[in-house]
Amino acid sequence: MAILESIHDPSDLRRLPEEALPHVAEELRRFLLKHLSQTGGHLASGLGAVELTLALHYVFDTPRDLLVWDVGHQCYPHKVLTGRREQFATLRTYGGLSGFLKREESEYDVFNAGHASTSISAALGMAVARDLRGEDHRVVAIIGDGGLTGGMAMEGLNQAGFLGRRLMIILNDNEMSISPNVGALHGYLNRIIQGQPYRRFKDEIEHVLLAIPRLGENMLKFAREAERMAKQLLVPGLLFEELGFTYVGPINGHSLPQLLATLRAHRDDAHPVLVHVTTRKGKGWQPAEKDPVFWHGATPFSVETGEVARGAARAPSFTAVFGQTLVELARQDPRVVAVTAAMPEGTGLHFFAREFPDRFFDVGICEQHAVTFAAGLAVKGLKPVVAIYSTFLQRAFDQIFHDVCLMHLPVVFVLDRGGLVGADGPTHHGVFDLSYLRIFPEMTVMAPKDEGELRDMLATALTHPGPVALRYPRGTGYGLALDASPRPLPVGRAEVLRQGGDGAVWAIGTMASEALRAAVRLAAEGGPDLTVVNARFVKPLDVELLARHALPGASLMTVEENALAGGFGSAVGEAITSLGVTGVRLQCLAVPDEFQPHGSQEILRARLDLDVEGICRRARSFFPKALAPRVASRSRPA
Repeated sequence: MAILESIHDPSDLRRLPEEALPHVAEELRRFLLKHLSQTGGHLASGLGAVELTLALHYVFDTPRDLLVWDVGHQCYPHKVLTGRREQFATLRTYGGLSGFLKREESEYDVFNAGHASTSISAALGMAVARDLRGEDHRVVAIIGDGGLTGGMAMEGLNQAGFLGRRLMIILNDNEMSISPNVGALHGYLNRIIQGQPYRRFKDEIEHVLLAIPRLGENMLKFAREAERMAKQLLVPGLLFEELGFTYVGPINGHSLPQLLATLRAHRDDAHPVLVHVTTRKGKGWQPAEKDPVFWHGATPFSVETGEVARGAARAPSFTAVFGQTLVELARQDPRVVAVTAAMPEGTGLHFFAREFPDRFFDVGICEQHAVTFAAGLAVKGLKPVVAIYSTFLQRAFDQIFHDVCLMHLPVVFVLDRGGLVGADGPTHHGVFDLSYLRIFPEMTVMAPKDEGELRDMLATALTHPGPVALRYPRGTGYGLALDASPRPLPVGRAEVLRQGGDGAVWAIGTMASEALRAAVRLAAEGGPDLTVVNARFVKPLDVELLARHALPGASLMTVEENALAGGFGSAVGEAITSLGVTGVRLQCLAVPDEFQPHGSQEILRARLDLDVEGICRRARSFFPKALAPRVASRSRPA
């Protein structure tokens, strides 16, 4: 029987002799490759963290000792070793294992992790709580070098060094987050690694001095004092020590003997310690080692060849259409610049970076800085486009308000992954953006019904004199021909897609296309005859057109892939109230006031009635045919 099959929790792992651990590491990599080749998921990060995960669970008494993982991309080996091996085939499927850390899933997942740079602050809070409660367990934070670039991580380091509590931080340095890391801190870590020969030489000298009878210890004290005075000039690894940490490393994160010895030597240090571990993302599988960016998030593939399973040819993704359209528009206007937070490939900005490297800025996992940096660019007359996933832009809420909207600066926010994203689950669903963006004065908020309208909206955003937010979903478009040049749309004007007499459906984003298909089906089967409006703009709303549909006694439905609270439907309801119209029947289809699970986009939309079948079902009960007052059928130019 394979050793891995005998490990049901970390206590089983700790009963194994140390010499068995390399075999477990090999089996664990084979296990991950076998399952992820079938289900897909975050591959390269987990492969790179196998030995580190084994060492942590072997040395520390988990779950009594707390392991606080950052982000969660590296957590698959941890899941396998903590009692979830037999469930692993359900990873990222509806009702199955989460692809991230989840407290509800296991006592070994002590803190939920989906966004980067949180582990140090959370672990420090746990360490302080431990001390105040008179407890005696250990707390370890595991953070990648990409996560360390986040401002929150630096804030946590600052406070941890000041408080001096017993805490270990593992810096898993693989020179990457999702994409290769950038910035001064990345260069600093490289200089530490390059200084490693000095550290080995120093250790050897100490060993020789201590071997000298009677004089050795005094000579070592003198040498250490001389080292302290010269260290600032010779070694660039003092930042963490100056912050109050004992700095250890760099050590080879794939050497189990070195990992075990280091963790044991420092697990009971009375003051905070930072262990710098170097690993290789994708370790143990050549395709992932060669291209860790591509294999960060894998779709089903062949383990033998590394070939990805190809389905039928699909339309370009919304992400690709955005990236290529931005390049097209930037060729016409040299003031256009692009900013992202460690996601050039994920946001489609790698197209822009390739053609305009001097106008492209990847700021690392620093969304707050990205927004205020863009505000500075706008102050000096440039046209910054900030492309960030919807869920990650939430981290820069105050900067959007204080540094952009309050000064009415023409910063364009492009929010990829707006709506339900699928397998990544509640930490990544972009279902709050319409709500948190439309509350700001000066902000224009829009969402396209298809990829053609996305191109036009990007052109609109770049000609608008104030802040603009443009959101679109994860996934492919509708396969429309995109030959026409992008053209600006009239701001605040909706588009009537279909005329009907039994009520109106106002929809935003790709829900407009779904609502149109639903209305056509309803009419064909003898159901209610509905007007369908592509709102285009959440803010400003087309109040003129809305007034023609929101008549006393009329039935009006809104459809959005966003939270019900404060979203598009709320905006429509507020507008109807401001019009002074009473007696309007309003129903809002949206994401309810609860966090949504992980699962395919199709399953999640179906369970919320945000697909064609669901819209039809809700419309049949809400729009009794010919009972609602018929609204004027005269159309207005889009």
